[in-house]
Amino acid sequence: MWLFFVKEVKTTNHIHLYRGVSSFIKKNVVMVVAMIAAAITCFFVPPDRAYLDYFDVKTLTCLFCVLAVVCALKNINFFYMLARKLIQIFRNTRVCILALVYITFIGSMLIANDMALLTFLPLGTYVITKTGKGKYMAFCFIMQNIAANLGGMLTPFGNPQNLYLYTKFQIPNGEFMGIMAAPFVLAVMLITVCCMIFVKPEPLTLKDEKVSLPVGRSIVYLLLFGLAIAIVFRGVPYGIGLVVIPAVMLFMDRKALKMVDYPLLLTFVFFFVFSGNMARIEAVRRLFSYLLEKNTLLVSTLSCQVISNVPSAILLSQFTDNYKHLLLGVNIGGVGTLIASLASLITYREYSKQNKGKTGRYILLFTAFNFAFLIILAAFSLLFQ
Repeated sequence: MWLFFVKEVKTTNHIHLYRGVSSFIKKNVVMVVAMIAAAITCFFVPPDRAYLDYFDVKTLTCLFCVLAVVCALKNINFFYMLARKLIQIFRNTRVCILALVYITFIGSMLIANDMALLTFLPLGTYVITKTGKGKYMAFCFIMQNIAANLGGMLTPFGNPQNLYLYTKFQIPNGEFMGIMAAPFVLAVMLITVCCMIFVKPEPLTLKDEKVSLPVGRSIVYLLLFGLAIAIVFRGVPYGIGLVVIPAVMLFMDRKALKMVDYPLLLTFVFFFVFSGNMARIEAVRRLFSYLLEKNTLLVSTLSCQVISNVPSAILLSQFTDNYKHLLLGVNIGGVGTLIASLASLITYREYSKQNKGKTGRYILLFTAFNFAFLIILAAFSLLFQ
């Protein structure tokens, strides 16, 4: 009897462990792939002192600071209140979905694309379900996803790959935005046209809900957000943010520190190892140098479709100084396949939670819209850059 009980406990523990590991891998596919890729390259380039030069500490610090403050603002419903107030102004489905998409678009420029989606996708779900417009759920999610990927390309902290390239190549602020301005404007136009065509101006109502903001915390967190942005724009040494922001969070909102997307930070760490090692493999160096010399923009755009935009930026930056075309390529390349951007995987995960067993149509629509955007933006950039 005792042996049977022990075996039962061990079996149950194994099942729970398996489920836990399986769930973790599903939620952090990109990080796991990055870890495996980094581990494989370590066989070709054994660890040595040169590994220490792989890591861009400033990029990791800036990303951590922004994510921590955004989590704190999210905990006091700051973004929810902001978005809800804007949506209450509108009274039909078309304009409401446009508002959700624009909010995500603007949010990605300020709080990074993945955080914008995690913040505003639940709001889209709430509005669509509460107003009985479930038929637009997939379209709204896809447009919010495209808006997050393409809206974030205008600012250095809008997309993680932007922050990395901005820091690595020390790109001046004005030049950075000048490079991305034209495709950014085109993306706004395309998203607006899609919403105008595919969403009917049907009337809708949204029930009032009382939600208030804690004034003191709001002011402190907005000041910290300003500090985080100042660090990104090189106005304040990143070491100050690394001390001040965690210290304040420990005192005012420890939950925010727990909510930080640490797998995303680890993804960067693993890709730093992967790209650093790849750059030291002579055959790889010759191949990528040759390809990038031919057409940096095209190669970087296509690379994103296979290994995602963040690792593409980190890897390809080792083989070219043409940061203008590399920057364009890894931003435009964020649309396309489901794995072209971490943000796209986040959107798919959130949609599948709300629509279990109904993801087939979503994937078809996602692929159609994303590749349409990819082809138009890539053709425009190749012709006019």
